Amino acid sequence: MIRVAAVGDIHMGPDTRGVLRPAFDTLPDCADVLLLAGDLTRHGTTDEARVVADEIRGLGVPVVAVLGNHDHHDDRQDEVSGLLRDAGAHVLEGEATVLSVGDARVGVAGTKGFGGGFVGASAGEFGEPVMKEFVRVSRRCADGLRTALERLAEEDCDVRIALTHYSPVPETLAGEPPEIYPFLGSYLLAEAIDTAGADLAVHGHAHAGSEHGMTTGGVKVRNVAQPVIGRAFHVYHLPLRERVGADAGTPAG
Repeated sequence: MIRVAAVGDIHMGPDTRGVLRPAFDTLPDCADVLLLAGDLTRHGTTDEARVVADEIRGLGVPVVAVLGNHDHHDDRQDEVSGLLRDAGAHVLEGEATVLSVGDARVGVAGTKGFGGGFVGASAGEFGEPVMKEFVRVSRRCADGLRTALERLAEEDCDVRIALTHYSPVPETLAGEPPEIYPFLGSYLLAEAIDTAGADLAVHGHAHAGSEHGMTTGGVKVRNVAQPVIGRAFHVYHLPLRERVGADAGTPAG
């Protein structure tokens, strides 16, 4: 089993320096990897990003992150990503990383994602240029996630995880006002996950949402926004897949 710790929407600033570190220091005892599902800062400033960087530096387990909308607010997302990378985190946007956990290979594909809504109530690429660009951003994020997951399939990873900030399904938004669902996620992310395949999808963003959901293709989705899980992180246990070319057996999942 691979033990995946995950949390999003920690919204750190100078006044919360060190708040999460005591819990994060326990990670080597209970998890193999830490996933950060965006909105790590409040306003995307470099001062806030330095706080996050100090919180995750030298944890003893690999850290993989995507940025959220708050991390883009100050238009310093490249600097924020750089500070997190300097602290040892893998920061993904339409990319994948493969981690060695013992003898296992854990693949994580990540994108911030974007809004647009869900089947039956979604935005279309039609009308004003700004509306078309809105949908195109969502599509580009989803396409990047799909390509990254396909790369992990080619690498024959034992576990494949999709990490986003925005939600791929409406189920994990339950508790939020339905009127804002189009700004909380997009069905295009779920299509990408189901097309390329994953063992788990993790996201944040929906503070008043619900933890558990599933794509139509049967991939488990977990909303790990800190207000939802109510703790420093939650740990999920994932069975290993059968590798290509292995003896008889059915892929775990």
